[in-house]
Amino acid sequence: MKGFLSFTVLAVLTLVHSCQAVYVQDGDLKFSLESVKKLKELMDENRYINRRMVVPMSSYSPCNEKDLPEEFQSVCKREDASMIFERLNLAVQDPDLCEICANAACAGCF
Repeated sequence: MKGFLSFTVLAVLTLVHSCQAVYVQDGDLKFSLESVKKLKELMDENRYINRRMVVPMSSYSPCNEKDLPEEFQSVCKREDASMIFERLNLAVQDPDLCEICANAACAGCF
């Protein structure tokens, strides 16, 4: 019975943890961790034009990507969009650290 109770408590804690919304914040802007991970994926994939030439991140805009999560559309209208995208990309260099909120830009963790 004691083992079953321990398992139940663990299952509930896991469920509560998975229900917490982890987000990444840049100033007054907040974005879901999953969307920022997708942004990082897009930025990393499109950084290379060909195998010999690397494009500087400042000259690349994910706003032209069809797979850009909807919540970033308002950022695309801002003059500082490239800096915001760059900071968000840096915030999730190690997404595991963001999921446990070891990174100051990440919040909403259990």
